[in-house]
Amino acid sequence: MDNWYNLDKETVLKEQKSDAQRGLSADEIEKRKLQFGLNKFTEKKKESLFSQIIRQLKDVAVIILLLAACLSFALELREAMAGHTVTFIEPIVIISIVIMNVILAVTQERGAERALDALAVLNSPSCFVIRDGNKQEIDTTLVVPGDIVVLKTGDLVPADARILECESFSVDEASLTGESEPSEKQTDTLTKEDAPLGDRLNMIFSGCLVVSGYATAVVVATGMDTQIGTIAGYLNHTKKNKTPLQLRLDKLGKVISTIAILAAFTIFVIGLLQGQELWHLIMLAVTLAVAAVPETLALIVTLMLTYGVKKMVSKNALIRKLQAVETLGSTSVICSDKTGTLTQNKMTVKRLWVYGGTPVSNSEANNQEHIELIKKFLLASNVTIEKTETGESRIIGDPTETAIMRLSIEKELKREDLNAEYEKVAEIPFSSARKMMTTILKKTDGRFLVLTKGAFDKIPFNKKEDYNYLKELEDIHNSFAHDALRVITLATKEIDTLPSKDELEKLENGLNFEGFIGVIDPPRADAAAAIKRAKKAGVRTIMITGDHAITATAIARELGIIAANEGIITGEDLSRLSDEEFFESIEFYSVYARVSPSDKIRIVQAWQQKGAVVSMTGDGVNDAPALKAADVGVAMGINGTEVAKSASDMVLTDDKFSTIVEAVSEGRIVFANIKKLVYFLIVCNISEIAIMIFGQVSGWGVPVTPILLLIINVLGDGIPGMALAKEQSDTRIMSRKPIDREESFFAGGLMEVIIQQTIMCSVVVLAAFYIGKFVTIPQAFLPTHELGQTMAFLVLGWTSILHIFVVRSRASVFKRSLIDNPQLLVSAVVMFLVLAGLAAIPPVASALGLVAMDRYHWLIVAGVSLLPLIVAEYGKFWDNYKYSEAERLRVNQQKIH
Repeated sequence: MDNWYNLDKETVLKEQKSDAQRGLSADEIEKRKLQFGLNKFTEKKKESLFSQIIRQLKDVAVIILLLAACLSFALELREAMAGHTVTFIEPIVIISIVIMNVILAVTQERGAERALDALAVLNSPSCFVIRDGNKQEIDTTLVVPGDIVVLKTGDLVPADARILECESFSVDEASLTGESEPSEKQTDTLTKEDAPLGDRLNMIFSGCLVVSGYATAVVVATGMDTQIGTIAGYLNHTKKNKTPLQLRLDKLGKVISTIAILAAFTIFVIGLLQGQELWHLIMLAVTLAVAAVPETLALIVTLMLTYGVKKMVSKNALIRKLQAVETLGSTSVICSDKTGTLTQNKMTVKRLWVYGGTPVSNSEANNQEHIELIKKFLLASNVTIEKTETGESRIIGDPTETAIMRLSIEKELKREDLNAEYEKVAEIPFSSARKMMTTILKKTDGRFLVLTKGAFDKIPFNKKEDYNYLKELEDIHNSFAHDALRVITLATKEIDTLPSKDELEKLENGLNFEGFIGVIDPPRADAAAAIKRAKKAGVRTIMITGDHAITATAIARELGIIAANEGIITGEDLSRLSDEEFFESIEFYSVYARVSPSDKIRIVQAWQQKGAVVSMTGDGVNDAPALKAADVGVAMGINGTEVAKSASDMVLTDDKFSTIVEAVSEGRIVFANIKKLVYFLIVCNISEIAIMIFGQVSGWGVPVTPILLLIINVLGDGIPGMALAKEQSDTRIMSRKPIDREESFFAGGLMEVIIQQTIMCSVVVLAAFYIGKFVTIPQAFLPTHELGQTMAFLVLGWTSILHIFVVRSRASVFKRSLIDNPQLLVSAVVMFLVLAGLAAIPPVASALGLVAMDRYHWLIVAGVSLLPLIVAEYGKFWDNYKYSEAERLRVNQQKIH
């Protein structure tokens, strides 16, 4: 049952078979422990380390490398048995690369999922209950349905319960409902069915903090049956979708693996038809596997993401899960919590009005009448300023009175000065039934000043006031309320004598109106500009809040999320829509008010079904399931709960919405650099496959051995490739549409360029191999197979290194500055010289099966290595020329029209 708030107290006690005075008996408690279990959360079974490793080893590309390592080991073993000297270097290197990639992947995944642990922390370790007629303190895990709990200021609620009695009782439910104001509780039965959590005023919920007052309540739900337990269940069962980067890398891995398998099968069949030796064909299969799989791809992608993490830290964003860096770049919808993210989470007086004047903003309230009103509001409050251990000043009081104190400080009013003029002698405290409080002060002349502040419709004004006067007050009040301001009214009177304590409430009549203040949690100063920037980048901002619709609408209008009152829906209205109806209409809604945790997940998943990549922000316990369900969960670092942080992918250390937009920009830069890396490595690896297949089909033999391919893949591709992580972005990156979830690495005409470069790189390597093996050059070394392999090795390595300058930009190599990425230039030059050294230093060359070259062969190698770069430059020149012509025609047409 979930509608306890619709039942009267007696019915709830009867349903729970409990007694408000005596509580449960010892026998009944034991029965209920067996029936309901302990008041704690069920933990999800974590995946073992062994299972994670096995899952990584199931990747097709990894399987190909492991198979290659086994075959390479078998070949080395065969050579050793034949009496030849072997080093087993090939299988060792291949296995080392596999182990390194698996360790990286598992390390990322082992980042502890601490959400349930953090939820457990929210339960206080002990609480007071009435059992067998006695009040006793017990561990919260021992609370059962039917227990009578006793709560006071500062207690954490141990379980969901229906309030039986309360006095000035308010509970901070912000972490569960998203409301910035404490919820003022009551005992009355509610008639509204399916009321949102924030409107269930006769209920209290596990994990929430008692802000003021006293209450007794009967427990109706414990453990996983509580509202917070339901959230724990969502966290257990909400599965994270694969990130766009993971999907793209999976697809790329399948493509590469398919190419490798088909190439190996083709060569194997051709070799068998040509009558070649089986072990020779196995060696070719190993070579192709090594050639096909970009061994350094996973490592460099991880390094790129790590570099992105470091840059984001400097921009106040802590990334908990590496993949989130790139996913941010694909974000097309940001579902943002209102309180604390779009707003300051700090109640502020925005407007005030003194009778006879006009309403003014807080900054304009500077004349004597305004200052007098602020003074009286401060005198009618219990707010104080205290010094912390560090010596800083801290305002202590409820959010509304804290706002009054802040305004007083701005106007240079001091509480001490007012206390010297007015002595507080009595107070009638605030209650949710009366919705007002009264402070009585003794003046220096001996008379008493009565100050009453509260709700306009509850304050008993002087009955002599005429209708027109009250109508004017009501109109001003309504204008404040229309702008979602929480209106606080102040009324006063002076008396000569102070009545007895029992008759103080009689003072609350015949009061004279003084003025209004309008309080609101205002938008962050940078939020509107950030939303505008996100909109320009094609990213839509959606506000999701547990707060009231009128407040959410006013803030959304001010921030530019909506233009008027369009696109607003409450959780109650949302629950009436079927999944199909909601899916069809979701693009219409920009503001969701009074929503529940399940509503938030539904919103996120509906957008994901539309193909959007969703970032979800939040700070409360109620946000945790949606944070986990979103593509990128973003938690608040300052005001966020540990639950929200643990369920998130990213934590904002400054709680600013603008930081999310900065992170989106950084994510786009990371994706652009990963795309360059894929372009770089694919050309290199497909070129290697092409030359191996051609060498076999043509009968020329193996152009490059497996160990030489590994050296090129690690040194020629891997080391310079790492420097791509530090590439600078295009300044127009936040003027483009978001990267589509399904967008390939090869979108935007990249496939044509890859094919062109692959053909050129393959042709020059085969040309070098042919010259070294078959062409006799006067006054030069005679051609041999080993000489051909040496030339092919150098050309393949050098063209790979030069290719990195091609992939940096669509602009010419000669127009792209090298100063902004010195690591790339240094690593390219060093690796260029290292590869040359491997061929030029006799002992090293001999160990790798390379031979010496004379100056003619060195010149040929250098010359043909430049050809792919020259062809790429011509292609860029032609593409840029066509683009500039198209732009010129477009501008001319606009001028004509």
